[in-house]
Amino acid sequence: MTSKPLSRLSQREFIALFALMMSMAALSVDAMLPSLADIGRDLNVAHPNQQQFVIVALFLGLSIGQIFCGPISDHIGRKPAIYIANTIFVFGYLLSIFSTTFEMMIAGRVLQGIGISGPRIVCLAIIRDQFEGRQMARIMSYILTVFVLVPILAPTLGQFIAWATHWRGVFVFILLLGITTWIWFARRQPETLTEDKRIPLSWSSLRNGIKETLTTPVSLGYSVLNGLILGAFISFIASSQQIFSDIFGITSLFPIYFSGLAFFMGIATFMNGRIVVELGMKRLCAYAITGLILISAGFTLYALPHDGTPPLWPSMFYFMTIFLFIGILFSNTNSLALEPLGHIAGLASSIVGSVSTFLSVIISSAVGQMFNATVLPLTITFTALGTLAMIIMWLVERKNNQEVYCEDGSGGGT
Repeated sequence: MTSKPLSRLSQREFIALFALMMSMAALSVDAMLPSLADIGRDLNVAHPNQQQFVIVALFLGLSIGQIFCGPISDHIGRKPAIYIANTIFVFGYLLSIFSTTFEMMIAGRVLQGIGISGPRIVCLAIIRDQFEGRQMARIMSYILTVFVLVPILAPTLGQFIAWATHWRGVFVFILLLGITTWIWFARRQPETLTEDKRIPLSWSSLRNGIKETLTTPVSLGYSVLNGLILGAFISFIASSQQIFSDIFGITSLFPIYFSGLAFFMGIATFMNGRIVVELGMKRLCAYAITGLILISAGFTLYALPHDGTPPLWPSMFYFMTIFLFIGILFSNTNSLALEPLGHIAGLASSIVGSVSTFLSVIISSAVGQMFNATVLPLTITFTALGTLAMIIMWLVERKNNQEVYCEDGSGGGT
């Protein structure tokens, strides 16, 4: 049975649709933030820090799901892979909506993460099917600019829905929005992986693809680098409600402050789309990591005489600057990691995403549980992981330059 040919999307519709699909993870995180304390209370969480697992569990599901989504999409096509993932997404949300224990909630969140990993990874593969290099980074920057509207609006939206209904109503809203987006994608987006380009799903192809991804220095290096930055970022997201409440005494206005921070990430991704073709992804990443290290180290020194609880507005300036640098990094690191692997874009997207996300889950779980009503665990984490990221980038580029030097016949050696 054949289906009617699908209409080709304009660039604006393409950006809008893919931004919404890829933002389901951000919506599933940020809309929950104002309700974390209520969820913890209603489901009998023993310690306030444990409520952060509502956030971390979703990223754990992402790290698991990403392993499978890419290879499946390379084998059966991009669209069927997303349909499978969206079915898991629906079951995960239903489990959280009807959860009666914290364990049920966490199980539902893991399933949600697995389901959301489909659009997250397969959308990257679809984009890689049609664009490459700096043009891919340009499209990704514009998608991320629209995407950032979600964390700007999501906390306020989540708080409003929770006030009007219940925290379970937030889950219902996201479920309905996800189903609507699924229908939009099904009707409008053409399949980008033709039959002749599909890869048989076998252990040998999976093993070879994984080996190629993990032994390509650029891909592995930028995957780890992205995981370090993402881990520090998730640490802040998961503890942000506690930071604003316990340190600054901000509760009902928390969504407004968080939205302000997300706005600066939107500025960064938009700026990146305008300048990445001229300056290049690597140079922008180096600038952003350097800035991240310097501002975090400086703010750590500033916070120490304040016993780790500096005033609100200097802290807001620090957080806004961090969001700027992270916006630039997230716009480029995935594109850099996938650049050498266009011929296995789906599997490569899976491995790159899984490595990054799993590493970030380990980091954020550890850092989040160290929250002690000060900003010091967070600022020290950003300083340390930023430094490690810079070392990794230097090693990757040094290795890459040596290989290019040998390949062009100008030199050799071991």
